[in-house]
Amino acid sequence: MSGLEVRGAVVSYPGGPTAVDDVSLDVDTGEVLALLGPSGCGKSSLLRAVAGLEPLAAGSVAWAGEDVTHLPVHQRGFGLMFQDGQLFPHRDVAGNIGYGLHGLPRAERFARVAELLELVGLAGYGDRAVTTLSGGEQQRVALARSLAPRPRLLLLDEPLSSLDRSLREHLAGELRDILRAAGATAVYVTHDHDEAFTVAARIAVMARGRLLQVATPDVLWHHPASEEVARFLGYGPVLDGVARDGVVDSPLGPVPLAGQTGRVRLALAPGALVIDEDGVPATVREWRARRGEREFDVTLPDGQPATVAGPASRDDAPDSLAVRVDPAKVAVLEGRGDE
Repeated sequence: MSGLEVRGAVVSYPGGPTAVDDVSLDVDTGEVLALLGPSGCGKSSLLRAVAGLEPLAAGSVAWAGEDVTHLPVHQRGFGLMFQDGQLFPHRDVAGNIGYGLHGLPRAERFARVAELLELVGLAGYGDRAVTTLSGGEQQRVALARSLAPRPRLLLLDEPLSSLDRSLREHLAGELRDILRAAGATAVYVTHDHDEAFTVAARIAVMARGRLLQVATPDVLWHHPASEEVARFLGYGPVLDGVARDGVVDSPLGPVPLAGQTGRVRLALAPGALVIDEDGVPATVREWRARRGEREFDVTLPDGQPATVAGPASRDDAPDSLAVRVDPAKVAVLEGRGDE
């Protein structure tokens, strides 16, 4: 179903680099798309351009086939939620949520606020001062306020980044469920991989103002389109190899991978390297205790750095370890076969 359509979007700032460089993407109605990338990659600039807060130097933004590129923010029918929530401290919870509903009759406004309080898990909180709420509760109020006018598109810019890790992980799941229950169409900006994979139906990876790959979380993780995408997702090292008869001959020994032929590049996911006395020797640079294990920073035979987990009971500091590749934790990079 037609929803958001961005075509050839360019955002630039005077005296600086191009923040968004020829980006095109679609978001279907009822879909949540995450814009994922490091700080400064252009994801927030793209979000602000969609909202109408930044002018496009080139390209267009449309909703359901209607060009909204030159419409002001308040005429686009889009909702916004930022990382600090931007709640009104002088209003109670209900007053914050109902802020954008002043055009509705009093009874309808109260009913909508009560509906949203229930949706975000804050039923009975309407008369509380927002300054007495926890950070997570304040963000749920901010989300409810953004959803209150029933925007046709919700734009969320790092909404959980100001919260601590454990709370972010908890709220990401809640936020996903709330957006689904509301049937919201949303673009969700984040630099956090886990957050994007939890919240979104599809993920658009950005770097240097450009889109690198747009895919479902499962496809993105198991089939990164390039080494740059793989490394951003946490893969590494990347090995060159030659596949014959379902086995890749690599610098770390044979790696069984069905369906591969010719030259390939293998991206190793976290945990892909395991200690095995029959493996290839790797030089140990240093080690540290972590989560009941020891992690060894090693240098592989081809000179690449890598990390290998070992048993916590190990009480020595070896100069080298024998390692092998777990083929279940390998991604074959696209476009690297018989080229």
